[in-house]
Amino acid sequence: MDRGLWRYTRHPNYFGDATVWWGFYLIAAGAGDGWLTVYSPLLMTFLLMQVSGVSLLERTLKRTKPQYEDYTRRTSAFFPWFPGR
Repeated sequence: MDRGLWRYTRHPNYFGDATVWWGFYLIAAGAGDGWLTVYSPLLMTFLLMQVSGVSLLERTLKRTKPQYEDYTRRTSAFFPWFPGR
């Protein structure tokens, strides 16, 4: 799939999930010691990018879909970015 959001990131759902966690942090940061909650979005972003989410799915897709390698060369893995050639 390389249409819509998938043209700019291979995993828009995981990026969206991380964005929600950062949004929760911004809300909490406005309350007293709420800035201390920064560890939650940091941990969730790390887990989505390195442990479960992206890395786990990438290994499976590279192994089972031969054309996926070309897609990885032209599309950002996590953060939305302009497609390459």
